[in-house]
Parts: sequence; structure tokens; C-alpha cells
Amino acid sequence: MIPFEQFRQELTRRHFLSAGSHVLGTAALASLAGKSLAGPAAAANAGAKRQMTHFAPKAKQIIYLHMVGGPSQLDTYDYKPVMDQWFDKDLPDSVRMGQRLTTMTSGQARFPIAPSKYKFERCGQSGMWVSELLPWMRRMVDDIAFVRTMYTEAINHEPAITLMQTGAQITGRPCLGAWASYGLGALNDNLPTFVVMVAKSTNTEQVQAISARLWSSGFLSGEHAGVTFRTAGDPILYINDPPGVPRDVRRVSLDGVNALNQLNYQQFGDPQTRTRIQQYELAYRMQASVPELTDLGSESEATYKLYGEEARKPGTFANTALLARRMVERGVRFVQIYHNNWDTHTNVSGRLPDQCRDVDQACYGLIQDLKQRGMLDETIVIWGGEFGRTIYSQGGLSHQNYGRDHHPRCFTMWMAGGGFKGGSIYGETCDFSYNIVKDPVHVRDFHATVLHQLGFDHERLTFRSQGLDFRLTGVLPTRVVSEILA
Repeated sequence: MIPFEQFRQELTRRHFLSAGSHVLGTAALASLAGKSLAGPAAAANAGAKRQMTHFAPKAKQIIYLHMVGGPSQLDTYDYKPVMDQWFDKDLPDSVRMGQRLTTMTSGQARFPIAPSKYKFERCGQSGMWVSELLPWMRRMVDDIAFVRTMYTEAINHEPAITLMQTGAQITGRPCLGAWASYGLGALNDNLPTFVVMVAKSTNTEQVQAISARLWSSGFLSGEHAGVTFRTAGDPILYINDPPGVPRDVRRVSLDGVNALNQLNYQQFGDPQTRTRIQQYELAYRMQASVPELTDLGSESEATYKLYGEEARKPGTFANTALLARRMVERGVRFVQIYHNNWDTHTNVSGRLPDQCRDVDQACYGLIQDLKQRGMLDETIVIWGGEFGRTIYSQGGLSHQNYGRDHHPRCFTMWMAGGGFKGGSIYGETCDFSYNIVKDPVHVRDFHATVLHQLGFDHERLTFRSQGLDFRLTGVLPTRVVSEILA
């Protein structure tokens, strides 16, 4: 026998034996349902079927707002008034405790303390301290669960953002959105399960590079990867039929391509071929659904007043936030928005106000919009970056301006909706916002908590690849942060 043919047959046998344990159960389910679960359509869609949740989910959809570059917790949410007395004094060795630094500040002769130049105010019934840079956030702190003690081992952008999105510092693993797609499946057959948008920043002084590796499906089937919606021009490239090609001709040509792919799949059983069939069909259906989704003409003036006038401008953060609401309203399971330029190594006073202005009212509008539509209870909204910023200044320091280096040992994130406890404030950092003194939350704990709200035990939501049962949270000790759950 030809070696490849032998390999193919053995692969098929292994697949049959591994799947055989489910055959009787599937047949019984089919008889109870009163219809066959088999056939080509079922085979083509097998990868998109949802897993059984381990317990009743609190949420079914997620909007994840990632601030690329690492927002300064010191200038937004982690109020440290004692630092005013430390202006331009050196960071004590007893606080730093030998922590490794990036190459951008490790060569500095000294590490002068840079207190935040912005005023803070206690807000809401929770009494959360919020910077003057976020006036809209001050109105809704009681809708939010704040975690001030997030931490990570990653000190540079690429490994840090990769860890935050995929649970590992090395690229190649499925991201949180892909795991949600794999675990829960689709809610709408005419739109992707997982959508990614990259919003345009008003200030583009120092934009970080990001790529599709962050929304990859990794070793999961390809249909679980994020589908990128562009913020200018056609939302998706080649979504429209070519000039002169009628819709019925497009359907005939697509049927022909799918027939060839089906023959290929039946012969070799390559899961990527199955994914290709699914994606061709999804793209065809999206030709009708996407134009309606992205046409904001039906939105009321009250909606634009809620999100702000920037929501009218394609590509702005406010515009993508409004689109995110429309997406979850139509059954998109997971929406990821990236907003760049939070890497404030220098010129905090020149850049941070723009960054906060871009997202502040839009975040308020998104949460209030979801709430008034009765959608917030089942939708988790996440806001945060990949790490925080240092209390000491990078480069020059004055009362009017300063810079901050990367700081992985503590930073702030927040979550709203989806069973998170509004008005909760979790964790405490030291007076320098340098070390955690109470209730640390690792990135793994954050992932476990989000999966818990989707109905999954993070230790049991696994996928076998290369002989290992992989999970988003890895193998190190991890816990669900129940204190911030309602």
C-alpha cells in the first residue's frame, strides 16, 4: 500500500474510533428530535456547533474594548494623593524590590516620582475615585466592577497583549473571542460569530503595531477566528459581487466551488476544507446582512447624543462602539475593539486627554444604550490594556508634563454587565501604585472569570492539540474572582 494511503486510512480509523463513543447518543438524539442529524449540511456545520455549558451562563455575548499600549492607572482610576509629597523624589528601593525594567528606563540615573497632574473625585454610591479626564465615566461607576490589582509577568507590548488576548505570551494560541466562539457557537447564521474592529485614535503620536495573530483561532478550527471589519470603505474586502456578475451567477459559481470542496473534504477529511466551505457560505449570506448592519441611518438623534457626535464619523472609537451594539443586537457573539496610542512614555499631558476623550463618552453611551435596551444583563463589556504605567517618570519631569514606562505589577481594568457586580471595587495597591497589597488578579484569573460568566469551568473547556488538552487559562493555579460577581 502507498504510505500516504496507509496514513490516510489509519487517520480515518482513529477519527472513527475517537468519535464512535458519541454515535449511539447522536442516533438517540436524532430519534427524539424526530429528524435526522446527519447529512452533508450537518457535516459542514459540525465545527460551528456549540459546546454544552457546564452551568447556567450569566452572559451570552461580549464586547471587549482593548486599549492598546497600556493606559496609565495613575492618571485614570488609581488615586494616590500621597504622591504629591513625593514629587521628583527617587522611587525607594524598598518599593521597587529589584523589579526588572524595560530597556527604555533601565539606564536612567534615577527614577523620579511623577504624581498625577489630574484631579480626582469620588463618584457614585461606591465612592470610586475617577480622574477629571473621564467625566462621563464618573456618571456610571455604579454600573461598573473595577479591578485595580490586575497583574502580568509580561513587560513589553507584544508578549503582554498576546498574553492578555490568548492566555500565553507566545503567539499561536486561540484568543478569548475564539474560545467563546468554540464554546458557545453562533447566534446568527448571517453574521460572523467573532468580529474585530480597530478604531482610529485622534492622537497618533505613538501607535503600537497589532496584527491578526491577536484574534487568531490558533489550533481551533479556522471558523472561530475573528473576522475583521474595516473602518473605512467596504467593511469587508470583496464583500460585493464584481461588476457585471448577477447574484444568481454568483450563486451558481459558489455552488460549483463548494461541490469541489466537498469532494476534497470527503476524500481527505481536512478540517480546513470544511472551514473554507462554511466561510464561503457565510460570506455569501453576509452580502445581504452586512450593509444593513453598517448602515447607521436608522439610528436616532437620541442615540448620537448618547454616544457623542464622533459616532457619526466612520472609524472613530465612538462609531465602532455604536456598531458593536448593533452587532450584539443582531447576534454577534464576541466583538473586539482595539483603540491604539495608550503607550505614554512621554508627553502624558499632550496625549492622555485625547485618548480619554476618544473613549469616555462612547463607553458611557454603549453601557447606557445596552442597559436601556435590556441587553446589558446578558452582555459583558470589558475595558483595559495589557499592563499599566510606572509612578516614576521616563525622561523629563515637570509639574505640567511627564512620561511613564510600562508597569506589569499592577493596573486597572473594568467590566460591566453580564453578571458582574456594578459598583464593586476590588483590590488595593500601595501608595506608589507599584505593588499590590491586597487581592491580586492575574490575567489567568480574569480569563477564568469571564469564561465562568459564559457558563464554563475554565479547567474543563479544553481542546486537544498535539496530544495535549489545552485550555485558555493554562496549567498554573487560577481562580474565578467571585467577589466582583453579582
